[in-house]
Amino acid sequence: MKIVADSKIPFLAGLLEPNAQEVVYVAASEIDAHVVRDAQVLLTRTRTRCDRALLAGSAVEMIGTATIGTDHIDMDYCRNHGIAVVNAPGCNAPAVAQWVHAAILKWREMRHHQDHPLTLGVVGVGHVGSIVARWAQQLGYRVLLNDPPRAAAEGSGQFVDIAALQQECDIITFHTPLTLEGEYATWHLCGEEFLAGLNRCKLLLNAARGGVCDNAALLQWHGDVALDCWEKEPDINRELLDKAFVATPHIAGYSLQGKQRGTAMIIEALKRRYGWDVKPVQASTPLKGAENVTEQAILDSYNPLNDTALLKSSPDGFERFRNTYHLRQEV
Repeated sequence: MKIVADSKIPFLAGLLEPNAQEVVYVAASEIDAHVVRDAQVLLTRTRTRCDRALLAGSAVEMIGTATIGTDHIDMDYCRNHGIAVVNAPGCNAPAVAQWVHAAILKWREMRHHQDHPLTLGVVGVGHVGSIVARWAQQLGYRVLLNDPPRAAAEGSGQFVDIAALQQECDIITFHTPLTLEGEYATWHLCGEEFLAGLNRCKLLLNAARGGVCDNAALLQWHGDVALDCWEKEPDINRELLDKAFVATPHIAGYSLQGKQRGTAMIIEALKRRYGWDVKPVQASTPLKGAENVTEQAILDSYNPLNDTALLKSSPDGFERFRNTYHLRQEV
């Protein structure tokens, strides 16, 4: 058994060695077809494109990604070639919710929106969106939920359509996966048409995937934006970077506990598949996030303007900042 693992996956080193004949830790930029050719297991993050070019002719039978998303993996190719894929759904959801609410609170403080109630629209009510919405209700926001797949499956009772968000929301935050086709495609969901229909919204946030928001269209919109995910990362739009109220290098989910959960989830999958006896590091906070939050607790836990200043001062450091990020504690 040979395992090739992204060297930046935290809390992994030393855990698998007693069970595998060889574990090779490689920088994401160096994971190529030659490196994985004789590996049975590949453990990755979002920067490794797992497709035919990487996997054809290899011995890979399982891919574990210590991330929520799988849009960097060619799922059809893996399915057709018997390669199992496991991810870490929801592992960093509380951290992303922390980023969202910290960004909103800083925006309210600096844009003088402190003294009247605001309506928050949440697009995508999965692991992250559910925590964002729950905390927002605790903090006194009126919350509108938009999730067409859930509305179709569960009924429209608790959900509204996009038009309602456009008309009624002061703030809208996106928490969908990135899907390119189909009835619920999310690529450029926030595009020119969506932006043109906004009635009162003054702040848009994207901590989902870069392609969910048309970055060129955002540049022309007159409201504020808070962005953690960008199109064409790490070569991001410098004009949009200058415009953004909050601008961070795809680190919204980079909490200590989120990384612990992500690694633990892929290790648990390895245990189930191969019957290994491995005890991963366990997170100290719950996956569902804190039961109750306050504005002060959020502000004390994280200030996104510090990361914003760093990225704006050195845009070329996007990937370096991301890879060397000091993992923060969740709320």
